[in-house]
Amino acid sequence: MKLIIGLGNPGFRYKKTRHNTGFLAVDYIQKNLSGFSKWKNKKNLLAEISENSEQNIILAKPQTYMNKSGEATKLLLTDYRLPPTAFYVIHDDFDLLIGEYRLEQNRGSAGHKGVQSIINTLGSNNFWRLRIGIKPLNAAENIKAEDFVLKKFNREEKTIINKIIPEAVKALF
Repeated sequence: MKLIIGLGNPGFRYKKTRHNTGFLAVDYIQKNLSGFSKWKNKKNLLAEISENSEQNIILAKPQTYMNKSGEATKLLLTDYRLPPTAFYVIHDDFDLLIGEYRLEQNRGSAGHKGVQSIINTLGSNNFWRLRIGIKPLNAAENIKAEDFVLKKFNREEKTIINKIIPEAVKALF
């Protein structure tokens, strides 16, 4: 079984923000790969879930807000009886330029609070991460990630993100 967790913040206010790139990626998988169910809010798991029983894949969007992503991750792993290394996390990454992505394992959070929450809750960084870059191509030296990630993509960035997500998620399959 493969569990893929997209990180983001729930609610309309955050829907199209850069910090919800993980949600955008799992939404893309759910819509474009055949066999996935509609999203279901599983309050006991603190997440929205879409399942593909044929391919044995579960997609999840934690509804705990980014800084508490570890709570939902732990519940998902427990409920689906998966070891703490049997999942993938997709998230935005301010250290990568927009249009770049990396699939890595056994890595620290690099300041990403959602990833840090998962590491703290599970006591391990031994899981796969699909990091999708959101840093602007012409970023000023003094731009602060905390301010930047909660803003919406501009038109050019939307075009780049919509192009890179399909390519990036291929790395998981």
